[in-house]
Amino acid sequence: MKICRTISEIRSAVSDLKPRGTVGLVTTMGALHAGHMALVKAAADAHPSVIATIFVNPSQFGNPKDLETYPRTEQADLAMLEKAGVAAVFLPTVAEIYPDGDETIVETTNLANIFHGVVRPGHFRGVATVVTKLFNIIRADAAYFGEKDYQQLAVIRRTVRDLHAPIEIHGVATVREADGVAMSSRNVRLTPADRAAAPILIASLAAAEALLQMGETAETAAEAIAANIATEPLATLMAVDIVDPTTFAPVAGKPTGPVGIMLSAQFGEVLLIDQKEVAL
Repeated sequence: MKICRTISEIRSAVSDLKPRGTVGLVTTMGALHAGHMALVKAAADAHPSVIATIFVNPSQFGNPKDLETYPRTEQADLAMLEKAGVAAVFLPTVAEIYPDGDETIVETTNLANIFHGVVRPGHFRGVATVVTKLFNIIRADAAYFGEKDYQQLAVIRRTVRDLHAPIEIHGVATVREADGVAMSSRNVRLTPADRAAAPILIASLAAAEALLQMGETAETAAEAIAANIATEPLATLMAVDIVDPTTFAPVAGKPTGPVGIMLSAQFGEVLLIDQKEVAL
């Protein structure tokens, strides 16, 4: 496995891999877990070569403390990626990705500023900007992202479509802990009490799904989520949105087709998000 820390190094590695066939890309911020490995497996199943990136992107953090305390486990991450058969890993510095005088941003002007984007202003602009940079640097054939970050996946797909980027985007199903909590690098920052409270998210999503499948309205389902979260004193509901999974338009009344339910809640200093797509 090649470890590349500069743009020239990773481009050289990609040039060496391209003759073997297509290249799949998995972009991460490190602190890897089974969810990331599911992305790597999906990429490996479809491509002869897989490249991963590890870069804690400062432009998607609104809270400086959140950036400072984000877990960094480089050696453990590299060991996991090597065991999974990743061909090369790109671990750039901030200066490599954002050189002096950097001023260009990428933003999906609507998708970045609705729903979770209201809770985390500027976050999706940072995501769209950094993935565009990584796509341009690495020039992989396809990239793989988790469906847990439901709106993020939509933002990336819209960015690629609008900019005519020559890369396929694939979503991979959310990987969960035994108690249903979606795997996330942020989970390690939860206190034991907050971690014990976190299953309230999946329980709330399940309750809303049941109501929708019984023919209740989107408004009733959203109210049920809010009421459910309110029963957990360690959780503060930040947002709940029920949307069309294709257009991301808000859904009102009784849905006539599939919907996506997006939920975010604060546990101490940690914001957790979860989602569920409901087939109706």
